Amino acid sequence: MSHPIMFDDADPVLRRVREVALAFPGADEKVSHGRPAFFTTKVFAYYGWSEKVAEGEWFRHDTALVVLPDADERLALLDEGAWVPPYLGGAGWVAIDLDASNLPRVEEYLDMSFRRTAPVTRVREWDARR
Repeated sequence: MSHPIMFDDADPVLRRVREVALAFPGADEKVSHGRPAFFTTKVFAYYGWSEKVAEGEWFRHDTALVVLPDADERLALLDEGAWVPPYLGGAGWVAIDLDASNLPRVEEYLDMSFRRTAPVTRVREWDARR
């Protein structure tokens, strides 16, 4: 089943997420379920998500960044206002609504997820660049 595209390529927040995400070694982008997904061998981030607010009703978070932090980082992010996204939340993923206050932390969010999902050789390559 094909999903409708649920993002705007001209979105300045998406532009920033892309800039950071695609700088990771071996990173690429694909559209998954109508949303941008960034991956190496596994997805390390999604841009945009929806959450169920009532029976049959979903709320779109068009500027949410969905990442996979480690357990301690996950708790800290949830304390800061991140939320548990449907479907992926049970596996430890969190969603962060990006705005002017946390947009400067995009690299931090993506870095923590990249490190959890990328091959060790890619993580080493990333560390060598920094």
